[in-house]
Amino acid sequence: MRWVFLLLLMLNFFYYGWHQQSAPLRPKEVTPLSLYKGNQQGLRLLSEAGEEKAASNSSPVADECLYLGGELSQSQARTVEQRLTSLDIQTQFGKRVDSSGAIYWLKVAPGSRRLFDDALLSGLKHDFPQLKNKIMLCEGIATAE
Repeated sequence: MRWVFLLLLMLNFFYYGWHQQSAPLRPKEVTPLSLYKGNQQGLRLLSEAGEEKAASNSSPVADECLYLGGELSQSQARTVEQRLTSLDIQTQFGKRVDSSGAIYWLKVAPGSRRLFDDALLSGLKHDFPQLKNKIMLCEGIATAE
C-alpha cells in the first residue's frame, strides 16, 4: 500500500512538471471592455431609460392641452364640464364666435390629462355624439373676450 501511495505521489509531481512546461510564457492579452461598449457607458435599468425618454419628451407634452367641443350648445358644454369636474379633472370653459355662430369648448388642463382616458372619452362621445376632441397647444384657441 505504501508503494502505491509513493507511485501516485511521483506521478503527481511528473504531471505538475509537464503542465508547467506547456503553460504560456506571457499572459493572454485581453481587449478592454470600453471598446465593446461603444456609446453606452455603464449599465442602465429599463425604468431609468424610460424616465430619461419621458424627461426628454416632457416639455412639448406639458404645453399641450386637450380641447373638447364642437357643435355643442352651451348647456351641453356645461354638462360635460360638470361631469369632468366631478371626476377631479380641471377644465376651463370657453366660447368662440365665428360666422356659423358660437362654438363652446372645454380645455382640459395638462395636469388632469392623466385622469382623462379613452374609456371616459368614448362614454362622453356616446352621450354627446357631436363632441369632438383635439390635442393642441394650450394657447391654441382664440376667445371672444
